[in-house]
Amino acid sequence: MSRLRPLTDPDSFPALDPAFVHYRPAAGLSDDQSPPRILLPYGSLRARSYSRLAVEEAARLLWLFGAETRIFDPSDLPLPDQVNGDDHPAVHELREHAFWSEGMVWCSPERHGQITGILKTQIDHLPLSIGGMRPTQGRTLAVMQVSAGSQSFNTVNTLRLLGRWMRMFTIPNQSSVPKAYEEFDDAGRMKPSPLYDRIVDVMEELVRFTVLLRPHAEKLVDRYSERKETGRVIDPKKDISAIALSFP
Repeated sequence: MSRLRPLTDPDSFPALDPAFVHYRPAAGLSDDQSPPRILLPYGSLRARSYSRLAVEEAARLLWLFGAETRIFDPSDLPLPDQVNGDDHPAVHELREHAFWSEGMVWCSPERHGQITGILKTQIDHLPLSIGGMRPTQGRTLAVMQVSAGSQSFNTVNTLRLLGRWMRMFTIPNQSSVPKAYEEFDDAGRMKPSPLYDRIVDVMEELVRFTVLLRPHAEKLVDRYSERKETGRVIDPKKDISAIALSFP
């Protein structure tokens, strides 16, 4: 049983003006132009979930920009520690998708001024380290929120804090969709508006940062404390900085 949601109408963009689209926004940023792999969790289980509709729009754009996407359905995900050792198929699958990914899009409704427990549960099921492997460290992150009322940034601010805690590279741009119930049509597609245009901006930027950081991600998150913990000794003969400083 796969917990990935199928993406309907992946090549339909009624709110997008093709005259202004960069179909490969990361062109020229890296020699490696293989498709960026992006995981998109969302934060509501409602039948008409606006956070899900928002990530579906994001996934279509990412596909248009040359990325591979996976939208995780958290419907049967247990609470952290509810199952002994978190030994549950939904938890295992979520972690597999996290390891597969190079970047993520987190989208949550704002509820009581904060992210929902649905999205936090998904993040809480991604430990910083699993068997020496790290499912979030070094990955790029875009944050989005939908609101029932006026525009707010409480949720995206919290998501940024969580992204930093999970050792991810959160991109500068973000999306906040107020009165989300007015922004989607009966078919669940986002209407043309500056709010949709901002999601386009965010997905362009996510693709660029993912491709730009791809060849450097491992180096950027190389930490003394982790090398010490795992006994990974630095060979001074191969360490250019040590040679320059004349370390023995």
